Amino acid sequence: MARRFYATLYFRVLVGIALGIAVGLAAPAVGAELKPLADGFIKLVTMTIAPLIFCTVVVGIAGMKSMKEVGKAGGLALVYFELVTTLALAIGLVIVNLVAPGSGMNHAIAKADADAVQAIVEKKEASNWVLDIIPELGGKHLLSVLLVAILFAFALHRLGERGKPLTDSIERVGRVVFGVIALIMELAPLGAFGAMAFTVGKFGGESLEWLGKLMACFYATCVVFIFGVLGTIARAHGFSIGRFLRYIRHELLVVLGTSSSESVLPRMMEKLEAAGAGKPVVGLVVPAGYSFNLDGTAIYVTMGAMFAAQASNTPLSLPQQLALLAIAMLTSKGAAGVTGAGFVTLVATLEAFGHIPVASLAVIFGIDRFMSEARALTNVIGNGVATLVVARWCRDLDRDKLAAALDPAQKQQESR
Repeated sequence: MARRFYATLYFRVLVGIALGIAVGLAAPAVGAELKPLADGFIKLVTMTIAPLIFCTVVVGIAGMKSMKEVGKAGGLALVYFELVTTLALAIGLVIVNLVAPGSGMNHAIAKADADAVQAIVEKKEASNWVLDIIPELGGKHLLSVLLVAILFAFALHRLGERGKPLTDSIERVGRVVFGVIALIMELAPLGAFGAMAFTVGKFGGESLEWLGKLMACFYATCVVFIFGVLGTIARAHGFSIGRFLRYIRHELLVVLGTSSSESVLPRMMEKLEAAGAGKPVVGLVVPAGYSFNLDGTAIYVTMGAMFAAQASNTPLSLPQQLALLAIAMLTSKGAAGVTGAGFVTLVATLEAFGHIPVASLAVIFGIDRFMSEARALTNVIGNGVATLVVARWCRDLDRDKLAAALDPAQKQQESR
């Protein structure tokens, strides 16, 4: 029997978002103080990511028949990541040049701007003891966990039958971790409430409308990338991007409420396995994608950098823009999937580039919180598509399960 809509997590997150907006509008001072609710939820999810990835990767690789399969999946994933993120960077660069949202702004850079950017990068925020007791096990530590898991899995695979009892035990631990995640996800409405109350309370009700040309340009570029680039890739590999978005709509709503792609990483891994992608491929591609396949962050970095150049009247020649693109190809990799990481990546890009005043980014930070939603949504969708594509390349995609997951109504009609 299907659950009633008002009893679903989807509905409760919607209520949390609506209540957060209401509190931010009615009592801005109160709303601005509710950020720890969002931060706490994201940290709770993040702390489960390390054990989840460790268990998933170890069981997936140790259970493979050949190490060549692991190398093939990893190699194909990295090739895909590099091609698609480079395309995302290029699209962002082309559109921001065509629209030129920062032209005519004539932003005068003051010392206060430089201080503001430096404080953001160094995260000079007041400590919160409630948040401090939640361990940091995800984010920037993700690649380290992935490396340890891969090495552990290789060693376990070499043991053969002697290592099977340990593999089985790790698989059972993984099931427990998923149980913990299910409990934490019940707090998603609270996290969405805190995030929206903080955003509206801090930046004002007008911030819901005042997004500016850069916001419109960035959102439009993300839409073009999702339905144009990812849609074409999906269609070429036998599935519809529209149906895939409908399949992960609950996860996308949580991302929208929390502005964090990491908040749904565990649920996305479950969804992708349920859609027919092999567990070893999911275990490798999804965690790696959170560091190497951040399409939304790639678009944001090039558009943000060019906007800063336009706003501060810093002309850039074509060779300089191509150099910026090359630097962004490196700095956009390894950005953690948590709120605010994209802005820090943008600062790092400008510091490495050297031709655009880093202090000019202070004007962007006021709306960065709104841009992070589109950034995180694009990252999640991009990683989902990448996983299904690599699974098909590796012949580890159950097309019947994929069809049933993306179009359950059609599958039910066929079975009658």
